[in-house]
Amino acid sequence: MTIKQKMDIASQLAKLGVDVIEVGFPAASQAEFDLVKLVAQKIGNNIDEEGYVPMICGLARSTKEDIDKAWESLKYANKPMIHMFIATSDIHMKYKLNMNREEVVERARSMVAYARSLGFEHVRFSLEDATRSDKEFVYHIIGEVIKAGATCICVADTVGCNLPNEFAQLIVDIKTNTLGIQNVILAVHCHNDLGLATANTLAGICAGVRQVDVTINGIGERAGNASLEEIVMAIKCRGEEVLGDVYTGINTKHIFTTSNMVEEYSGLKLQPHKAIVGANAFTHESGIHQDGILKNKGTYEFISPEDVGFIRASEHDGIRLGKLSGRHALKIKMLELGYNFEEKQLEDLFWRFKSMAGRKKVN
Repeated sequence: MTIKQKMDIASQLAKLGVDVIEVGFPAASQAEFDLVKLVAQKIGNNIDEEGYVPMICGLARSTKEDIDKAWESLKYANKPMIHMFIATSDIHMKYKLNMNREEVVERARSMVAYARSLGFEHVRFSLEDATRSDKEFVYHIIGEVIKAGATCICVADTVGCNLPNEFAQLIVDIKTNTLGIQNVILAVHCHNDLGLATANTLAGICAGVRQVDVTINGIGERAGNASLEEIVMAIKCRGEEVLGDVYTGINTKHIFTTSNMVEEYSGLKLQPHKAIVGANAFTHESGIHQDGILKNKGTYEFISPEDVGFIRASEHDGIRLGKLSGRHALKIKMLELGYNFEEKQLEDLFWRFKSMAGRKKVN
């Protein structure tokens, strides 16, 4: 993506009302550093009439070099945040970091303190591969980085291996067994390797998490991450009654526009059946469903397309004709085209249409 496209997306995220925009990894390259700095300067100081301005966040490994780069690029924002991380699973510590547990704890503790010394008031610390880490070690390292000054702790299901019930239990265990956990924001970062990123994120919320990592359209490494539009609409629709009176300040009217922008700029095409923003998310081909929708949209549309900013071209734009469609839908579509058939003509047309639709896709 071009710099302009990335800035467009950052501006659109601010319109959505996200709490934090994690822009990139300042130490990765000069281009990445320059982008983070630009977003910090422009988006990170654009305070609206209600006082809202997003935190601007940059990623950093737990090294002085990365933290220095993060500070130099982010210090221009009204609310700069650093997102530091280190792996805590035995497989990562042994084969990737070549460090033992004590060394990892000391590195994490000292680097969080260093980030605070530079001026970061918001220090987010992630435990990479937390879901494959020893729980007692997880409790210990979290407690140490909290004492060092971390303000947000993120539990990462880095390889997407957890099921919702065990992920929720991990969050409960961390809250129960970690000293100082009540003094920080608890967050989660879920990958979609088993198709459970959204489910695990919601399980984390039910267990008491109050910040979640999400991406537009669920894009991300390998199978992707938890999808913003899915998490937000789950909270909007079920947060009060199911998720423990959880709410989000996201302006859902901007979801569809943001999704389209990211799809266009990234070149990553959405599958038609993608929840909330896919091309088929608000379409109906089955005759039984069509009949219900034509009588009352609430029969088969739990979420209103208008709530996510999707504007239909016509009243019956969600009706799609296919081999499973019924007479009612066919009649409506014919009327839209200007044809008002008598019942006998419509019956004949219906069966001819069914025959054709069975042989090929008809829209």
